[in-house]
Amino acid sequence: MTPTARRASGVATEIRFAVGQSSLGAILVAQSTRGVCAVLLGDDPDLLLRDLQDRFPRAHLIGGDGDFEQTVASVVTFIEAPRIGLSLPLDLQGTAFQLRVWQALRGIPAGQTASYSDIALRIGAPSSVRAVASACAANPVAVAVPCHRVLRIDGGISGYRWGVERKRALLLRESAAVMTA
Repeated sequence: MTPTARRASGVATEIRFAVGQSSLGAILVAQSTRGVCAVLLGDDPDLLLRDLQDRFPRAHLIGGDGDFEQTVASVVTFIEAPRIGLSLPLDLQGTAFQLRVWQALRGIPAGQTASYSDIALRIGAPSSVRAVASACAANPVAVAVPCHRVLRIDGGISGYRWGVERKRALLLRESAAVMTA
């Protein structure tokens, strides 16, 4: 999706989506012609769909596409077995700062973590720790941009848009996958 289409709430844009289930709950994956634009986690599939509709109120949402459900299956497989990796084309829309943060997050390998301060240093903005945390919270593609790998400076697990327990579960799975690899 072009930045212009994004600013126009997805006007004249087709977005395919499907909802699946994982051991972490419901998952919604959505994709524009440029790539995956949303990976949402939650307990209620209807709320996930409403979240997608709120993000792209003027887009043409297309659900129930059997071919696209394979993309959802690959995300669910990654959640269940993170050692396989996840490689999807992404359509990330955000501010220049958010895009820098999300790119830095994609550089954190599975089984490893970084602090918000580490990410601020990596992107050349050491005094922007709170802005890094805000960019993590604005991440529209759970697990594809691994904001769950970012911890407080003391190593503690802090907020996660899709729930701290999901964050903890993802980190445990990834560390276990690295240990058995």
